[in-house]
Amino acid sequence: MKKNFLFTSNFILFFQVITSQVVLEANGPGNTYELINSVLANPNRDIVEVPDCNHASFGRHIDEVFDNELNKNVFQFHIHVTPDNDRCKVGVDDRQRNEIKTYGDSPENLKADEGETVQYKWKFRLSDNFKPSSSFTHIHQIKSVDGPYASIPMVSFTLRKSNPDRLELRHTSTTNQTTLKSANLDLFRGNWVSVVETIKFSNSGTYSLEIKNIATNQTILSYTNNSIDNWQDGASFARPKWGIYRSLNNQQDLQDETVKFADFSIEENPSTLSLEADIDIKTLKEKAENILLYPNPSSKEVEFKNANSDNYNAIEMYDYSGRKISIENKLNKDKLDVSQLSKGLYFIVFKKDTITAKVLKCYVK
Repeated sequence: MKKNFLFTSNFILFFQVITSQVVLEANGPGNTYELINSVLANPNRDIVEVPDCNHASFGRHIDEVFDNELNKNVFQFHIHVTPDNDRCKVGVDDRQRNEIKTYGDSPENLKADEGETVQYKWKFRLSDNFKPSSSFTHIHQIKSVDGPYASIPMVSFTLRKSNPDRLELRHTSTTNQTTLKSANLDLFRGNWVSVVETIKFSNSGTYSLEIKNIATNQTILSYTNNSIDNWQDGASFARPKWGIYRSLNNQQDLQDETVKFADFSIEENPSTLSLEADIDIKTLKEKAENILLYPNPSSKEVEFKNANSDNYNAIEMYDYSGRKISIENKLNKDKLDVSQLSKGLYFIVFKKDTITAKVLKCYVK
């Protein structure tokens, strides 16, 4: 059952990758780390940051359960006041971490480059009596990779013990974090909420956030800024993180916690923004419907039959793992040289601005 699902989810994933969206959904108990890695990384890389080796008797600190409120499988992230620490690091006893992320070798559309707009969506549920640290308890971060400011998250959802306890939306483009907006933590405790976060990664960027109570559809935290520095200088890319990362400075304030997450989505240049370009998507896709590849499969050259360049202005190619293949020197008008590619299945994507008009399977023999 599990193996069949993974095959199906892989097929769905590759379709989503080439349309610039990747979705990670729980599919039931077992193989949780493997599922996460298969979507956010690759089978040979582990991007799950857990304290398992420091607490082997508990087992895996991320698992999957069926949730009756959402009527589907969800992820559970566990953290224990003791003996969990930060990824089993020796001598690190002032904080603890249980997170998932993307990383340098993830598919390109899972990493945010300067100038890109990315929309992140997910759901989460705190326990009914969740107790945050007075220092920090992060459940989401956008972090830069490389550069002098990489150690501090550019954006974070920080849960904080206060009067009242609150969730803070925190931001910095350097090292001086500020709170952009906050909400009473009682609005989150015991409730499933949905998050839509849209970021234009630029020194002159934009940021919007909407968090809703799923049961009532009430917006409990929203924020919009159309002129904000969303790029830490020196960064090679930015990436998301989700989970539990908290300070242990005041352990007496804390307890063992479980946070549930569901339906992670990463989408570059979301179509809701592209509509502003006033492009008729239905007409665009109808015009591209007749595009064919010939011969297919091929070992030398593939021709795009019935391809009208007025209906697309970019062609992209991806392999079966979702990795983007450079075709800059292989494309000549309506013909693509595939002679140097390894045997296998590829995807050719015809795009008009940021909208995918047509996706075709290309077999190289």
